[in-house]
Amino acid sequence: MDEEDDFKPGQPIVELGKEDLDPMSIEELDQRVARLRAEIARVETHKARASAHLNAADELFRKS
Repeated sequence: MDEEDDFKPGQPIVELGKEDLDPMSIEELDQRVARLRAEIARVETHKARASAHLNAADELFRKS
């Protein structure tokens, strides 16, 4: 399964992956990588919070 199969055309992640990187300078590429890493960190933080919330709910409603 191709990774792009998980995304619908027109979604920002799909469009981002289609951008031509050739005209970008090394500095622009470094900035892009930094922004992408920051976004990955943001998503991972959100995922961890959502997971902790789910675990707390599971503990609350777990049958003993």
